[in-house]
This record gives sequence, structure tokens and C-alpha cells, in this order.
Amino acid sequence: MTDGQLSDAMYKKSFWFADWSFPIFVALLSSGIFAGTHMYYVYKVGAFNEVAIVALLEAGIQGSGYGAAAAFGASFLFARILEGGLVGVLDIGGSILTGVGIGIPALLLGAGIVLPLENFFVSLITGLLIGVVIGYVVIGIKKFTVGKANSTFGSDVMMGAGNSSGRFLGPLIIISAATASIPVGLGSLLGGAFFYLWNKPVAGGAILGAMAIGAFFPI
Repeated sequence: MTDGQLSDAMYKKSFWFADWSFPIFVALLSSGIFAGTHMYYVYKVGAFNEVAIVALLEAGIQGSGYGAAAAFGASFLFARILEGGLVGVLDIGGSILTGVGIGIPALLLGAGIVLPLENFFVSLITGLLIGVVIGYVVIGIKKFTVGKANSTFGSDVMMGAGNSSGRFLGPLIIISAATASIPVGLGSLLGGAFFYLWNKPVAGGAILGAMAIGAFFPI
């Protein structure tokens, strides 16, 4: 066994770097965040989010509709799941705080499902299950994209990955996409360049570009 293969084996066996442990971390975080939203829904204190974002949920609670909170939170969650699958880092702020803490509760309340927000223990279990699903979806995306090229090892969660630190993830996404396949890498590069000229986040353009070309040139 070469040094590289030995290092790969150590990564895969390590709890902190293994893919199988990633959903556990996401589930625990999601459980706590969802329970925090339950605290806010019942006691008006405890939500793990910025005041402006919580205000979207509060507007729905007050009768103005949950559309804004649901759309804002769900879009962040979707974007961060795609980003997490490609770079191996799931942004806690966009995916769990905003998506699980605001977006999914808004969707449930909008559909008339209030039990997960009214009962503390149900909120813990709901958040746990949501986190497990998110974790495995991120791992699944990774396995069927950049994971095939062994360009990343394990997965992680990080606060601010899609915000202040997100500007560093654009080049990383492009490199990961290029490692997966040349057409997908070119699509990611073109998408990132277009978004850069458009004064938009490079990471978003790189993801969309890789997906667009990947639809015609699957890995």
C-alpha cells in the first residue's frame, strides 16, 4: 500500500473525516436549531437567526402569510446543499439556521402542520430527521459528482461558508468540478466567470455552470 492509499484509508476510518459521521453532526445541529424555532414560536425567544430573518417568520405568525419566510429559507437551503455536496463544506448559516430554522418551519406552518413547532420533543425529533436527510443528500451529491474523482475526503460544517468565507469557495468549486471531468470543469469556470462579471457570488455561478454542462456531459 502506497503512502497516498494509507492516508486515504486513515481518512475514511477516522470519525472526524468519514462521510458516515457527517449526517450525525448535521442532525444534531438541525435538532437544536429546530427546537430553538419551537421556543420562539411558543415563547417568542430562542430562534437561532438574525432579527431580520426571524421577522419573516414572525410576519407569518401574525397572519401576513408564510410565503416570504418559506421561499427565502428554502432557497438558501437548496443552494447550500448543492454547495456542500461539491466542496464538502455545509454552511451552517444558510442551510441549518435559515433553511431548517426558518424555511422548513414556515413551510410546515403554511401547510397547517403545527405540532412540530408546538411540542418541544417533537421539534427535537423533527429537526433530527431533517438533519439526517440533509446530511445524506449532501453525501449523495458528493458521491455522484466530485467524489468519483476522489478530490475531497470527508465532509464538514462551517459557519459563514456561504457568506464572508464563501468567496474562497468559488475557486474550490471550480477546481473540484475540473477534477471530476473536463466538460463539467469548463462549465463551472464559465459560470463562475459570468457571475464574477455580473457582480454576483462566484460560487453560485460555478455550481450552476457545472450543473448545466453536467446535464449534457454526465460524469
